[in-house]
Amino acid sequence: MRSMRTLTVIAVTLTLSAACGSAPTDEIQQARAARDRASASAGQYAPEALKAAQEAHAALDTEIAVQDAKWFKSYDRARELAVAARVASERAVSEAEAGKARADAEAAAAAAKAKADAEMRATLAKTAVRVGGAIRAPRKVKDVPAVYPAIAKSTRVGGTVQLELTITPDGKVGDARVIRSVPLLDQAALDAAKQWEYAPTRVKGVAVPVIINVAMEFKPQG
Repeated sequence: MRSMRTLTVIAVTLTLSAACGSAPTDEIQQARAARDRASASAGQYAPEALKAAQEAHAALDTEIAVQDAKWFKSYDRARELAVAARVASERAVSEAEAGKARADAEAAAAAAKAKADAEMRATLAKTAVRVGGAIRAPRKVKDVPAVYPAIAKSTRVGGTVQLELTITPDGKVGDARVIRSVPLLDQAALDAAKQWEYAPTRVKGVAVPVIINVAMEFKPQG
């Protein structure tokens, strides 16, 4: 009778060991498939989410290796980690899709703006009149000083940058280009000039775009 009970206990123990000792193959495969999908795009659009998924998979791989090395195996923890790794990977995929959608929308908006700006400049170039004669120079109503570039300041580079500005009928700087360059200073001059505003120039009572030349002087300090 005692032998019978002993055999029963052994049988139950072996059954439980077999149940716990089976690797969660399906869960692991699902997690790794999700990881592969995440790796394809999340690196660019959701790097933090991808990193979290990779860490979850590393924890899963470590647990599997630990259990594989044991005589009596228990994959309960590995099963939990596989589910967590799959969820983390699916989150990375979702965030990557959202990130790509935002990037595409921003790129489309930037392209549309660039096209609109180019069309505006083309229109201004055709209709703008140069200051001179009956066309008086517009009066500046908003001035933004140029920021002296640090590299130009440290190397004591100075000089005068001459710009050609096209002023829109509402007094904004619609276009600006360098006509006399000081390479280290050109961008600073353009950045400042594009923020200037002028009183609209009117011809027979109608506001018109005008072209003016301006000089911006940079004097080395010290």
